[in-house]
Amino acid sequence: MIHRPQTAVKQHGFTLIEVMIVVAVIGILAAIAYPSYAEFVRRSHRADARAGLLQAQQWLERAATAGGTYPTTLPATLTWSGDASKRYDIGFASGNTNAAFTLTATPKSGGPQAGDRCGTFTLSHTGLRGANGALSGSIVTECWGK
Repeated sequence: MIHRPQTAVKQHGFTLIEVMIVVAVIGILAAIAYPSYAEFVRRSHRADARAGLLQAQQWLERAATAGGTYPTTLPATLTWSGDASKRYDIGFASGNTNAAFTLTATPKSGGPQAGDRCGTFTLSHTGLRGANGALSGSIVTECWGK
C-alpha cells in the first residue's frame, strides 16, 4: 500500500471580517442613498400636486368662458379626495366667489407629505402661485420650480 502525504484542504467561503466589511459598506451606501431617494419621491408628488392645480385652473377657466362666471365647486375627479394614490387634496381656499378663486393643494393629513417643507400649494385666478403660506420669495420659487 502506497501512503500519500495529506495535502491541505482549501476552505471556501468568507471570513466574518469580510462579511462585516460588506455589511458596513452597504449600510453606508444606504444611509447616503435613502434620503436622496425619499426627497426625489416627495418632489415627484409635489409636481403631481402642481399639475392637479393647473388642471383644475384650466377647467375653471373653460367653465367661466362657457358660462360667464367661475363655478364654486369642482368635479370629484379634480379634487382627488377619493384617490388613495394621491398625496394631496385639491380644493378651494376660503373666500371664493363667482368672480375670483384660489385653489389649494393640501397634503393629506397623516400622509407622507404632511410634514413637507412646501406645505400647501395655492394658485389664484390671476395665476399667482404660493407655497407654505407665502406668495413670493425663495420658498415659492423653490417649490414651484422643482
